[in-house]
Amino acid sequence: MVLNKKVFTILLAFATFGITTLRAQDNKMSFEAFKHLDIGVTMGSTGLGIDVATPIGKYVQVRTGFEIMPRFEKSLNFDIQSFGYSEDGELQTSQFDIMADRLEALTNYRATPSVEMVGKPTFWNYKLMVDVFPFRNKHWHLTAGFHWGPSKIGEAINALGDAPSLVAVNIYNKLYEKAESGESIYNGMALSTEWLENGRMGIHLGDYVDRYVTKMVVEYDEYGDFVRSYEDYVLDANGNKIHEPYRMEPDNDCTVSATVKVNSFRPYLGFGYGGRLLKNDDRYNISFDAGLMFWGGTPAIMTHDGTNLSKDVMNIGGKVGNYVDLISGIKAYPVINLRITRRIF
Repeated sequence: MVLNKKVFTILLAFATFGITTLRAQDNKMSFEAFKHLDIGVTMGSTGLGIDVATPIGKYVQVRTGFEIMPRFEKSLNFDIQSFGYSEDGELQTSQFDIMADRLEALTNYRATPSVEMVGKPTFWNYKLMVDVFPFRNKHWHLTAGFHWGPSKIGEAINALGDAPSLVAVNIYNKLYEKAESGESIYNGMALSTEWLENGRMGIHLGDYVDRYVTKMVVEYDEYGDFVRSYEDYVLDANGNKIHEPYRMEPDNDCTVSATVKVNSFRPYLGFGYGGRLLKNDDRYNISFDAGLMFWGGTPAIMTHDGTNLSKDVMNIGGKVGNYVDLISGIKAYPVINLRITRRIF
């Protein structure tokens, strides 16, 4: 994976600064790898972790360890809606109860008007860090390194209690397809065109960025004879193209889900301050670290149908839109950690 050029430049500058500082402070710095070994526990914005550290010189140490984010859940509710188009291509929405009543009368399944999705973090990291102590008292340190872990750092999936409703949505949409094609649903029985009045069921999240509502235009000459037909964009009152709504439908397993993905390799730059935990005991130390973990670009929020909410969809409203905007806007993850260590030898 190619490292972001800006991050690489910062890392190179950091390394140059560190080497220059060390040489200025001690031109006779000796190599002291594994002279000491510290084991530490960490807690903070990257989760809970454990690591080990050893010096490789008077003013440099290497740390490596593992971190995992504790699981916690956040629920969001999504409305199930229906969308259809008039003959002029205008978007039409209808009452959910009409569709739910019609489906229940035919199949005995009833869809509820909303779906609960439960989101939770799923990320963990292996880390390798190099700490440079530019001052002789070794309280302050500068850090460069990287985190590595699975690209999926979070997920959301429908609550188990909403499974019957999502089954009902899939049944409705299948019946809609049969009504649209005129196909028989059983023993020669076909559905009436009433099924086409309300469109398909789905969860309306927003509008596609680069897809627009179109209509079929048929032209005739002055004698009423057909000239041509073509597809054209539907325009709003201001003459602008109308964006096609993004409607998320359940997959073949009757579930809806989304995952948050970033690069597996995540460079880190930061600084910290530390010292003794106990006044007269050098074995125990405490330190604070702050910095940035670089995702490698805008996080992708991928739904189960392959749509990236971060770049493919706009006008996402409510709390869902707020979360999408927040996640999409974080190109670098802020890291704030507390670390407590004990010297083993």
